[in-house]
Amino acid sequence: MSKSTILLALLGFSLVGCGYSEDQWRAQLQKYGELAHQYNAQQQQRAALQAELDHANNVVAQLKEQLQRMGVDIEALNVQLEQTGSQNKELAKSLEEMTRALEEYKNRAAQLERIRSRFEQLRDKLKKLTELGLKVEIRRNRMVIRLPGDVLFASGKDKLRPEGVQVLDAVAEVIRNDKQLAGRFFQVAGHTDNKPLAGGRFIDNWGLSVMRARQVLVYLISPLESKTGGGGLDPLRLHAAGYGETDPVMRNDSDENRQQNRRVELVLMPDVEEMLDLRSLI
Repeated sequence: MSKSTILLALLGFSLVGCGYSEDQWRAQLQKYGELAHQYNAQQQQRAALQAELDHANNVVAQLKEQLQRMGVDIEALNVQLEQTGSQNKELAKSLEEMTRALEEYKNRAAQLERIRSRFEQLRDKLKKLTELGLKVEIRRNRMVIRLPGDVLFASGKDKLRPEGVQVLDAVAEVIRNDKQLAGRFFQVAGHTDNKPLAGGRFIDNWGLSVMRARQVLVYLISPLESKTGGGGLDPLRLHAAGYGETDPVMRNDSDENRQQNRRVELVLMPDVEEMLDLRSLI
C-alpha cells in the first residue's frame, strides 16, 4: 500500500471520527485522489519539458563549439548565455515560463545553425582561391581573403605587378560569378610591416597602405573590357582603407614575418543579420 493511500485512509478515519458520514469522506477521498492524479500529471509534464530543455542546451553547446573552431568571436554570446542561464532558474518556476525558455533556446540554436551554415557556404565558395595559394581566414569576426603584398606590388611601390593582376583577376572572377558573393560588401584593406619609409611621396606606412588598397580597389571595380583590364565588380560594394603597420598578422621580428604583414586583405563585411547574430544576440 502506497504512502498516499495510507494517508488518504487515515484522513477518512479522521473525518468519520469528526462526525462526517461515509459518503462525505468517500467524496473527500475521491477529491484528493483527483488532485493527486493532476499533480502527478503536472510532474510528468514538467519532467518532459526539462528533458527537452536539456537537449536544447546540448545542441546550443555543440554549435558554439563548432563556431569557435571556425574562429568566430562569440564572446558576446557567452555573456548573454550566462545571463540567460541565470534567468532560466526563475523561468522554471512555472510550466508556462519553462515552455517560453525552451522556445528561446530552440530559436537560439536555430540561429547559431544558420550562422554556421552561412560561414561554411562562404568558405566553400572561396575554396578556389585557397587552391591558388591565397589564404582565406576569419579575423576579428570577419571572413578575410589575404592577398600577399609582395606578389601584388614591388617593394615601396603601389603599381600592380603583372602577377598581382592575375591574382586579382582570379579573385574577381570568383566573386563576380557567384550571386551571393557579388551581393556582399567588401573592404579592401592595405597593411605594411613596421619598417618606416625613407620619405617619398607616400610619406609613411599609412600613406603606402592606403594607396595600395586604392590601387587594388580601382582594378577590382574597373570594367572587364577596359584597356588595362579590371575585375568588373560593383563599385558601390567596395571601399578602401589603410592600416599601415597597426594590424600585423605576425610579429615583425624576422624578414619572413614582415613579408606576411605586407599584404592587402579583401574583407567580407557582415550584413545586418550577421552583426546581430555575432555581436548583439550571441
